[in-house]
Amino acid sequence: MTLSNAVEVQSTENNDESLRENYLQALILIERLHRQLLDVIKDEFDRNGKTDINSVQALLLFNIGDSEMTAGELRSRGHYLGSNVSYNLKKLVEAGYINHQRSDMDRRSVRVRLTDTGREVCDHVNALFDRQLKSVEEIGGVSQDDLAHVNKTLFKLERFWMDQIRFRL
Repeated sequence: MTLSNAVEVQSTENNDESLRENYLQALILIERLHRQLLDVIKDEFDRNGKTDINSVQALLLFNIGDSEMTAGELRSRGHYLGSNVSYNLKKLVEAGYINHQRSDMDRRSVRVRLTDTGREVCDHVNALFDRQLKSVEEIGGVSQDDLAHVNKTLFKLERFWMDQIRFRL
């Protein structure tokens, strides 16, 4: 093996290890950021004395927004795990945040939409995000270009993982 080939092999090994480290760090950050987002929402609701709803439920209401959808649609959008959606929707219906109605076409399917109270929670989360937008660049040091780049990368990762499942790669 020539010196040139040895350097090339070493470089490839270093690149592979660097890719692995960066990939695993990204996975950890994605999971951690989701938990921190839930903590930020919980803190916001705690500060305002709204303790009858948890952060997962508040985010669920935010993601429903003005739409009317089924639990399956919420799951397919990738927001929640199956039992988590069903449990939280049941709790939100019981608390009066969501109206639900059985589909005329498929009696097994239930469509949900926000009540006025649910809309207030959605608006509160939206206001929180709007407040953050006003300071994310100045205080957080995160520019619009940074967010665009992160989003592009996360969409690529999402597509990659979906293909892993779809095509059993």
